[in-house]
Amino acid sequence: MKYLVGLSRILVGALFIFSGFVKLNDPIGFSYKLQEYFGEGVLNLEFLIPYALVIAIFIVIYELLLGVTLLIGYAPKFTKWSLLLMILFFTFLTFYSAYFNKVTDCGCFGDAIPLTPWQSFGKDIILLVLILILFLNDNYLKPLFNKASLKWVVFATAVACLYFAYHVLMHLPAIDFRAYSKGTNIPEAMSFPDDAQEAVYKYQWTFEENGVSRVYTTNGSYPDVPGEFINVNTELITEGYTPPINDFSLMRDGEDFTESLMEEDKLLIIVAYNLSKTELEGWAKIQSALLKAKAENYKIIGLTASGLSAISTLKSEYALDFDFYFADETAIKTIIRSSPGLVNIEKGTIVDKLHWNDADDF
Repeated sequence: MKYLVGLSRILVGALFIFSGFVKLNDPIGFSYKLQEYFGEGVLNLEFLIPYALVIAIFIVIYELLLGVTLLIGYAPKFTKWSLLLMILFFTFLTFYSAYFNKVTDCGCFGDAIPLTPWQSFGKDIILLVLILILFLNDNYLKPLFNKASLKWVVFATAVACLYFAYHVLMHLPAIDFRAYSKGTNIPEAMSFPDDAQEAVYKYQWTFEENGVSRVYTTNGSYPDVPGEFINVNTELITEGYTPPINDFSLMRDGEDFTESLMEEDKLLIIVAYNLSKTELEGWAKIQSALLKAKAENYKIIGLTASGLSAISTLKSEYALDFDFYFADETAIKTIIRSSPGLVNIEKGTIVDKLHWNDADDF
């Protein structure tokens, strides 16, 4: 049992540290995921949505610290109870999400390792078993150092976590796991390979023949059968290939300019998913980047999901002389964790991304 507890301790501790770190690397992304869970269609806790970022930072630091305290053996009783209560809550949450198909990606490992709700639920079941082994055999959870040293390790870890969270919020994630990372060619990431797997569906057609309902199954073709068509049910059998980027567009006046803009030699996109929630200080700070871009003959555009009225007000207030294009808000949030943020693109390839705090580095 001693060796089983030791193995469980290492696995659980390492997994909690890894899971906490990848989400701490991108707390804004994790806050977006929490907003999904807090929404009306899931947990119906909409009053928590304005506090999603604060809650996200607290959860990920707490998760990471639990991994550290478990590995070094600090406060074993508090640690084991915290681990058990946390995994019970998240096991329920992932099961609820999977069973009722509420959230398609649990966000357990951020964008580093996307998991479906059922995969996440399976992961939580395994973790629950490992944590129960630790919970029932806590006499084996011996500290690695003396008590005073353990406190300093925990304190130093907490301070480092807070500093790292502040740094990535004031700049950008240290590691970009998303599809829009530097070096990505957007048109290529949106394309389908010649040998791409197509989705396979099963179609169940219902016809009424002489007052009797009959169901015919095909792979998509309309069945040539007698009777009156009633309805058709579609079932996904095999998922097809999905390109890394599948929701990117640059729309203006109802026309899609994505292809032509991705051919620009020098393109600077000022990204702000929602102008009513943007950080106004940022628009003043990006002026230096705009001046440099104009001097270097960049084509400058804005990208937002806000309406024309909000755009007109912002352009007037900050004397912005570039056009704004439209895209889906969720897609824009994925591009960059800054509002406003700057994305430097050359011939469709992302060469740099900057938080508005770093606009002078353009």
